[in-house]
Amino acid sequence: MLDTPYPQIIPGPPRPSRILTPQALQRHPGRERHVVPGAGVVMLRLGQGDRLTLINDEGGQPAELVAVAPDGRIDAAVLGLAPNGQAEGLKALLAGGGSGMGALRRGIAARGIDLASAGSVRLFAPDTPAGARAEMTALDDGWLILAAPGLPMAPEAQDTATPLTLLVQRSKPALIGKHDLPDPLADPVLDLRVKSATAESYFVKAGDYIQILDVDGRQCTDFQCFDARKLDRGIEHALDVTTSRTLMGHAYSMPGLHSKYFDQDWVPLVEVVQDTVGRHDAFAMACASKYYDDIGYPGHVNCSDNFNAALKDRGVTARPGWMAVNMFFNTNIDAHGVLISDEPWSRPGDYVLLRALTDIVCVNSACPDDTSPANGWYLSDIHVRTYSGAEKFSRAIAWRPTPDSEPKMTKETAFHDRISARTRNVLEYKGYWLPQTYSQNGAIEEYWACREKAVVLDLSPLRKFEVTGPDAEALMQWVVTRDMKKLSAGQVVYSAMCYEHGGMIDDGTVFRLGKDQFRWIGGDDYSGIWIREQAEKLGLRAMVRSSTDQMHNLAVQGPNSREILRRMVWTAPHQPTIDELGWFRFTVARLGGPSGAPLVVSRTGYTGELGFEIFCHPKDGSAVYDAVWEHGGDLGLKPMGLAALDMVRIEAGLIFAGYDFSDQTDPFEAGIGFTVPLKSKTDDFIGREALIRRKDTPSRKFVGLEIDSNVDVHHGDCLHIGRAQVGEVTSSMRSPLLGKNIALARVDVAHADVGTAIEVGKLDGQQKRLPAVIVPLSHYDPKKTRPQG
Repeated sequence: MLDTPYPQIIPGPPRPSRILTPQALQRHPGRERHVVPGAGVVMLRLGQGDRLTLINDEGGQPAELVAVAPDGRIDAAVLGLAPNGQAEGLKALLAGGGSGMGALRRGIAARGIDLASAGSVRLFAPDTPAGARAEMTALDDGWLILAAPGLPMAPEAQDTATPLTLLVQRSKPALIGKHDLPDPLADPVLDLRVKSATAESYFVKAGDYIQILDVDGRQCTDFQCFDARKLDRGIEHALDVTTSRTLMGHAYSMPGLHSKYFDQDWVPLVEVVQDTVGRHDAFAMACASKYYDDIGYPGHVNCSDNFNAALKDRGVTARPGWMAVNMFFNTNIDAHGVLISDEPWSRPGDYVLLRALTDIVCVNSACPDDTSPANGWYLSDIHVRTYSGAEKFSRAIAWRPTPDSEPKMTKETAFHDRISARTRNVLEYKGYWLPQTYSQNGAIEEYWACREKAVVLDLSPLRKFEVTGPDAEALMQWVVTRDMKKLSAGQVVYSAMCYEHGGMIDDGTVFRLGKDQFRWIGGDDYSGIWIREQAEKLGLRAMVRSSTDQMHNLAVQGPNSREILRRMVWTAPHQPTIDELGWFRFTVARLGGPSGAPLVVSRTGYTGELGFEIFCHPKDGSAVYDAVWEHGGDLGLKPMGLAALDMVRIEAGLIFAGYDFSDQTDPFEAGIGFTVPLKSKTDDFIGREALIRRKDTPSRKFVGLEIDSNVDVHHGDCLHIGRAQVGEVTSSMRSPLLGKNIALARVDVAHADVGTAIEVGKLDGQQKRLPAVIVPLSHYDPKKTRPQG
């Protein structure tokens, strides 16, 4: 008998799967994170023994702490500290009446707190480095008022106010499930817990709000509702997701223009007001017994049966399976038409806020599916709160700059009041509401105004970062591709920013305000975060602080833009006038005269036309907007939205993040190789070696296309030579000036020569083709004579 060797054994028990998730998704009972925005204030309850860690996120931001005893007395001893200030910054912020300050003042008054002679604890200094921490422990119960004080930043200054983060580890966690329930948005009318694997029904009157919360994160809930007046007449018309998708033109409704859900008679039942998640499902039914029976789990509890039980006393007939809006459910349809699902995107405390458009009977489940990733393999509760229709909640979608960031709700720019009087057609862009088109014009009229006269548009969502300190030049020389040593004060340069492998992080402009003062303006928050990370990694003495909320900007573009700026802007003798201002230069100015609102005006733009950008503090936004119209009304000025902006930038061959470039695209492949001076910039910079290699051995080229068809072409459409795909469209539009469809595209270098015939694939790429020809990248004014004129 032959000896059979035993198989090789891996010793020990099995190891758990390694899964990396953002910190906010990790379950830590009693642990809280509070972010105080620059020039903001928060107030929170303290319990004896609570451990507090205060972090100076970006550096240089002072903190003011006011500790309050349970009886309302100001007493720094609650934190074991001694006062060293009089809370001047906190008092100025509360008196200023900024966003949320009214509610905070009411909260302070309700607790009998008198700040008139308050002693405060001031922490951190102007030179405190980013990431610095201060730790303390609450020695008694009470309250903490924490401020990140700061005055309005003048556009030419760099004294921006930046966030502070407070980490709290509760000594006695008030557990509800695994996480503390977030504070209500207002005084609740109804506070209802939907226990795991159950459902609850409730009534909401017209105009009231419904907040549906995921308590522990990654827990789905099915939502359904009925017109209560129809139910009274025996008509059971539930919310109909097919009708809603069709009328809204979206896979599921969301805050903004496409926000409503309807029944089968097209009666609007609810609208979505706020959403902190942004991923839901309106295709699949609520889980039912048949689903579990078919996968081998007969008798499994399910949402449809739970709905039937919850609605039994509401006069609703039981159904074997329920149509529903499946909130927090993460589904998609793959290339083969299969409906697939994965873990939800929702995190602890995430919510959807609805508004009832008529009296409704509602039902919510806490989905019991533990057989798939649909609930993150962890079943938990859902919580429902309703609020009076007298409350005011703005439309908003959550925005997270990084996976670890706290959600930021959609904001209004400094010019929103003026813009909203001209159009309601707005969409969410990078955390702000921006106009798509204007009611009195439309995209084509706005386009021609830019090409022939002048337009004004809101570009406030651009991310601004102040880079200061003795090593500021060295830092910027290391992180961007352009040569900062050749940049004079008052000059602006367009640059790429790349990872080590040569892929682009962002594109943007660098303003040099002084010897050790720079301003980076890009499209993404992460670019500033990344610059700060490089400074910390190298130990450079430079601060990188966000000023996006301190500085909003309008672009005035078109042939008449210089005359408009000439009329409205005053400059001191040591600053360039508008007539003296060269291309990619800026001037420090005032609105109307030497005592007007402070401005920075740059001769830059994103339209391919002569143009300027005006930067101001948000408090001066309305005055600046009004002045543009006062001085441009007789010069054919029109407002411009994002739709027309996309048209003019594509014609000019100007690139857009997420469409024309990504972290898999280097600057050469994005058509901006001129931003990488490999021969003239002798200093090293991040990505240099990779960019040398990629330039010497290119695989793709960024080109222009002219398409011999009026059929619409879209981002992502495939490009073919014969059967083979050789590239893809990145941006496309129908050019009013050229009278034809044009596009920007990335094509294999073997087929990228000007004049090459190519085909745009539609449908599956093979059944329908549009003939096209490769042309130079810029369809309009390729030598950029107009913006330089």
